[in-house]
Amino acid sequence: MTEIPIVNALLYTGAGILAFAVAFAILAKAAPFDVWHEIVRERNVAAAILAGAVALGLCWIIAATLH
Repeated sequence: MTEIPIVNALLYTGAGILAFAVAFAILAKAAPFDVWHEIVRERNVAAAILAGAVALGLCWIIAATLH
């Protein structure tokens, strides 16, 4: 990318966060239920665990890709 390491780190960080946000938004739309409503209003622990597991999985994939 560039000769400046900090700029490279910031660019890869931004790309990773953007990829995560897009992927998580797709998950929220693809789920057969409203994820945030289930977690916040209904206090559905299973939905929270699902969202957390998907978030961790996406982060590991993005980190491995950008590494």
